[in-house]
Order: sequence, then structure tokens, then C-alpha cells
Amino acid sequence: MRNFLLAALLCLYGNTAAQSFSFPRATATHPAILQRAMPVLAQQVLPLLQPRDDTWGYLQQRLMVELTAQHYTAALQTIQQYRNAYAQSDADKAGVRLIQYETYARSMLDKVPFRKAFQSSLARLHAGNRYDLDNWYTCDSAYLAADLQRQLSQLSERDNITLPEAIQLCRRYTSWQLLPPLAAMARPLLQQVNRRHYLIQDSLLITTRDSVPVSAIVVRPLQQQQPLPVIFFFSIYTDGSNLGVAKEAADKGYVGVVANTRGKRLSPVAPVPYEHDGNDARDVIDWISRQPWCNGSIGMYGGSYVGFTQWAAVKNGVPPALKTIVPSAAVVPGFDVPKENNVFMSFVYPWIPYTTNDKFLDNTTYYDRDRWRHMQFQWYHSGAAYQTLDSIDGTPNPVFHRWLKHPDYDAYWQNMTAYRDDFARINIPILSTTGYFDGAQIGAMYYFREHMRYRPQAEHYLVIGPYDHLGCQHVPSSYVNGYTLDKMARISIHQLIYQWFDYILKGAPKPALLKDRVNYQVMGTNTWKHVSSLEKMNNDTLTFYLAPQRLLLQQPVDTAFIAQQVDLSERHGSFTGNFILSNLADTSINTANGLMFVSDPLRAALSVNGSFLGQLQVISNKKDMDIGINLYELMPDGRYFQLSYFLGRASYAGGLEKRVLLTPGSICAVPFHNTRMISKQLSKGSRLVVVININKNPFEEINYGTGKDVSEETITDALEPLQLQWRNDSYLQIPVYRE
Repeated sequence: MRNFLLAALLCLYGNTAAQSFSFPRATATHPAILQRAMPVLAQQVLPLLQPRDDTWGYLQQRLMVELTAQHYTAALQTIQQYRNAYAQSDADKAGVRLIQYETYARSMLDKVPFRKAFQSSLARLHAGNRYDLDNWYTCDSAYLAADLQRQLSQLSERDNITLPEAIQLCRRYTSWQLLPPLAAMARPLLQQVNRRHYLIQDSLLITTRDSVPVSAIVVRPLQQQQPLPVIFFFSIYTDGSNLGVAKEAADKGYVGVVANTRGKRLSPVAPVPYEHDGNDARDVIDWISRQPWCNGSIGMYGGSYVGFTQWAAVKNGVPPALKTIVPSAAVVPGFDVPKENNVFMSFVYPWIPYTTNDKFLDNTTYYDRDRWRHMQFQWYHSGAAYQTLDSIDGTPNPVFHRWLKHPDYDAYWQNMTAYRDDFARINIPILSTTGYFDGAQIGAMYYFREHMRYRPQAEHYLVIGPYDHLGCQHVPSSYVNGYTLDKMARISIHQLIYQWFDYILKGAPKPALLKDRVNYQVMGTNTWKHVSSLEKMNNDTLTFYLAPQRLLLQQPVDTAFIAQQVDLSERHGSFTGNFILSNLADTSINTANGLMFVSDPLRAALSVNGSFLGQLQVISNKKDMDIGINLYELMPDGRYFQLSYFLGRASYAGGLEKRVLLTPGSICAVPFHNTRMISKQLSKGSRLVVVININKNPFEEINYGTGKDVSEETITDALEPLQLQWRNDSYLQIPVYRE
């Protein structure tokens, strides 16, 4: 056995110049071999790691390889470099990040017990970051094991490993090897820390109006002498971070309360996303307001689903004790998830078992990317009806089918969150945050626009910048999808949120960033701008008309048509991609199933500020279609930068509540407006590029144009190719700001 083990280890010394390594199959299938092989592999990988613009990602990657290689001094140095980089955006939170690995490396390097190393790390913390300690020692052991095993199973089928695979294997192996025992050793120590600083009630059940218990955590400062304002967080996500959310509120002079969607954590019923959160959140607010530790003032915050729960809580009027909400990247069920402009999107499908399979979160299922990719591509290539996704996956998904029964934005969805006149009753100060590259931006902007529409004088502030979905909720990375943020954009949204709470609930000064109602960062200028309305973000509009391969500023005098044909039954060519790109700037763009239109070069620099809109005039041979419209800047250096995009169903162009089919053979107007906003400086000589495509890919429904429920259509409904004639008075309006 020993000779076999040594032979396997020697094979690991491969051709590093080619950035590929020998990795015998036995290494992936024999734990003893793997244990000895991993430090050897990591030592080979380390010299090949190259710094990149994504500093946070690179340093985390390097740390995991160094820990795998057992280079503990280097690991501690990397952790400090990471914290130094993070501190540029949030100095307080930087000090606790990666603390579990710091403690482990210190314990190994100094040859001291874990308890002593833990106390040494703890001594550096303070009330500004101590609250997050539990979160870094939380892990899902089953997921870590499954995540590692999935990669080992792939490696067991061959005898080599690429550099990217080796880096990922180091991360997975070391996480699996270290986090569960570190969490177990830390658990009693964390309990001691918490008892010294907080009064924690972590097993509360609060009964709702229809007699269903919801689970809650309450954290109060240990030395609380009088009633305090309360920070309330209502979430479907039941992970270790919830305790940290409540502890942070206590450290900042509030009472922290986290409650979960019914059916989650200690709640005995089955969880159902979205449907009961509004009423349940209101009932928890009422319960909080009657507690002796509450001074009658409550604020809510949180992002994505937790942004939605805040708007749901005020749908039927603002509870008297609720003084403010701070929704970030807030989703609108039925509007931007699980469908966008009434096109169902499959990326949401795995989220259902993730949040409903058990009382906590099913990470093992959710992060099984091969499973979901297989499901999506098998569906795409089979041409089966979209409603059969769960049959293809092999596991029933009743929530998915419940959603498919509501293809319109109908009362089912409208009843979940604020809608139309509901906004007129929302009379409390609000701070909304989102990002240009936030997948939920159109949801967040829906809430802002509708509130301004129905209550024009509302004290509602918007902060938006070059942030992704997580960055606009927490602390944005300095590097987003290949774009390096301006220095002025590198702010802590999380700090801003608590500055807002201090302003509303404690009478502190208003946060300095909020100089007007709309506060936006202009990419490429290193400046923030502040205006009183979305309309004042721009002082001009570029209106472009379609011509063959061109965008023209002159309205056409004579009517002409641009032909397009798309075979919806074809499955072997390229497919469309109407989503935020992983590389915002690239030398080429996806024009599959589409037509590209290019403007003349800009004569002077200007900013694209806001959301583009327009109206297409088209003759179709089918009753419906799903359209993608992608807007790019073609920069003088030849690279394309993604500015915005639209995905929508033509039959809902007049309104999402009612489907109106196209009349084949007749000219039909297809207006569009629900696009993503951006503010970016464009240089002189840049061109604007628009790609109009017919959406067809493995990741969304495919609309075959019969007029039937799209989720029931199959590839047999494709029949003849989709024939389109785009009239040349179709136009796009792009809001700009000229200095």
C-alpha cells in the first residue's frame, strides 16, 4: 500500500508549464492518497497563481491554496492583505473576515490549542465586527462533503487535472477538511462570547392572525436599561447569518429581531415562498411593538427576498410602529421573479427546493450545478413543454406548477406585495438601494417608480451605482464582472443603512450621500450625482431608428422593412443570452437569433443616464414571440461594453396584466420600457450598438407563437420558422446627459 501511495504522489509532479497536472484516478477515489496528495498539488499550484483585478477573489483563492499546502505564515499574510483591501470599503467588517482560517493557521503555526488561538483572534474584535463571529464559524457539513465529492467523481474518470480545477479542488478539499471541526470546536466558545454581551432568545414562536407559528430570534444588549428602537429582518433564509444580523443591531444600540417565513426553522407547517410573508411580517411587527423592550419604533432592512418582505409588510398600510424600511435589490414576485416581463426564467427553479425542502436551506441540492444544467439542456434539446421541467429533473415541484398557473401578472401575484393604490398609503421614509448590474434591479426600480407615481411627495431616497446583486446590499467588491469600480463608488451600503437607521430612529444627521432623492454614481467619472427625480438624471434623449445594420438619428421618410427569420425548432446552433454578462466588456457579442444595429460615432463624450425604452413595429407570421433587446457601447478600442438589456413577451407589451396576441400578417406595435438603468460616461468616438433577438435558449421558456399557454407549447408547435418584418420607424430612446 505504501509503494502504491508513493507512486500516486510522484505522478502529481506534472507539466506545470502547460498548467495541467497528472492526477491519477486512484487519488480521487482513495481518501488516504488524496490526503497526502493535496499538499503536493497545492505546492505546485501556488507559483502559477497570478494576481488579477478581482483582488478579493484572487486573495481568497490564494488563501485556500496556501492552507492546502500547509503554508500557514503565508496564509496569515494573505488574510491580512485581504482585510486591508476590504477595509477600503468597510474598515469595521474587514477585521472579522476569514477569522476561522486565521484562528486555524495561528493554532498550527504557534502549536497552541484552538481555544487559545480563538481567544487571541477574539481579542482583536470590537462591537463593530464582533457580531459577525458566529457566521464565519457556521458551515453545512453535508453540502461541503457533497460539493467535494462531485468534483472527485469527475476526476475519477481521467488521470489529469487542469489548473482551474486544481484551484477549485484546493478550496473544496480544505473547506471540507477544516470547517466542520472548526465549527464544532468554536460552538461552546461562541456561546460564552454571546452570553457576555447579549440577551438572546433564539427559539421563539410568534403566532400569526391565522394561528400559524413563525420562528423568531431576539437579541438585546446585555445591559439594556430602557426600551430601545428595534431593527427587524424578515427572511425566508434560515442560515447562521440570522443570529449575526440580530447581534449587530444590539451592538449598535437597538434590539435585533429576525423572523422567518412560516414553515422555516421552528415553524411546524410547510414553507411556501411569498404568499404569506406580508401578513406574517405585519403580525410580527405588532408583536414586537407590544414588548417591554421596544420603544415603539421599528425599522426593517434587507435585500432581495428580504427586500420584498418589507414592501409586502406595508401593502395594506403601514403598521403604526414601523417608522422606516430599507429595501435593497427588492424582488417583485411575478414581475421580475420567477418571470421577467412574463417570461419564466429557469434560474429560479433550483431556488424552490433550496428554500422549501427542509426547515433550513438545502445547499446540497441547490449547488448541484451539474444537475440543473443537465435538466435545462435536456429540456432544451428534447423540445418538451416547459411545464415538464420537474419530470425531466425527476423530482416533483408543486410550487413551480403553482407559479405556471399564473402567466399573467394577475391577482395571485398582485396580492403578494404593494400594487398600484397600495403605494399611496405608504407614508414613512424609505431608502432603496440597487445596482446597475443587480439582477433584481427592475424590481427595486418598480417599487421606487410606483411609490413616486402614487405618492409624489414621499420621502423616498434611491442609491444606485455599479453594483451587483450582493454588492448593493452589503459591501460592493471593487471589481464587478470585469469592470473596476471608480474609487468613489467603493462605499459600504451596509454602513449607509445603519446611518439611515440612526437618522430616522435616533435623530442623527441624515447620511451625507443622500443629497437628493436620486443618488447615482456615474461610471467612468469618479463622481456621484444627486437629482430630485429620475427624469432629471438626463437633459437629452437620443432617438434611434432602425435601418439595415444601422441606427439612424433621422426619422425615415419612406417606409421600409428589415427581414428576420428564426427557426424555433433548431437546437444545434448558438442560443441567445439576455442577461447580465460575466464579462461586461468584450471584443465580441452574442448576436444569435438576432439583428445588430450600430450608430455613427459619438461626436462628443456624454453619459447614458437612465433606462432606454422604445417601440418596435413588426409584421409577424405568428401570434406571439419573446424579444431580447441588448444595448452596448462599442468603444474606440473595439470592445463592447454591456449597458442594459430587455427581455419580454410581445403579447404583454401593452401591460403585464392581460395578454393581447399579435395579429399575424398585420403591423403590430410592441412598446417596451421595463429595461435596466445605468449611468456611464461614453467617450467621444464610441458607438451605440443594439441587438434585437428572438429569445431561444435553455434558460427561459421558449415561446413558439401559437398563442397557447407558453408553458404547454412543445417543439412540435414550432412548425414554419418565425418570419419577421421590422418596420424602419421602429425606434429606441436612450436618455443621456450632456455637459
